Amino acid sequence: INIRAAKNAGVNTRIIVMLTYVLSGLCAAIAGIIVAADIRGADANNAGLWLELDAILAVVIGGGSLMGGRFNLLLSVVGALIIQGMNTGILLSGFPPEMNQVVKAVVVLCVLIVQSQRFISLIKGVRSHDKT
Repeated sequence: INIRAAKNAGVNTRIIVMLTYVLSGLCAAIAGIIVAADIRGADANNAGLWLELDAILAVVIGGGSLMGGRFNLLLSVVGALIIQGMNTGILLSGFPPEMNQVVKAVVVLCVLIVQSQRFISLIKGVRSHDKT
């Protein structure tokens, strides 16, 4: 965000930045409450264990690049819902819970391949070849 341009446009940037931090803190608090409710016990050593891959995968499924850049919060929430559906589907299918991590790792690898420059240039080459 260009703060100088926002100030020149008449936007009160102090309030916007403050509201951004407040909203971020509120979202973190709600996420903490949800995670604490899911733990079903006080175990500080294992709280949040294995949730890192879910967080990364939610952003990646939502369209965020692993190479950096911007992301869309709404699409990341949709990505989190897809991950939860995938977890539930694997568990209801009768597969062992360890398969969740394997499937998530395969999804991350597929996204890495799709977002790679070599794959993108290959697709562009195929598209330009089809047009001629």
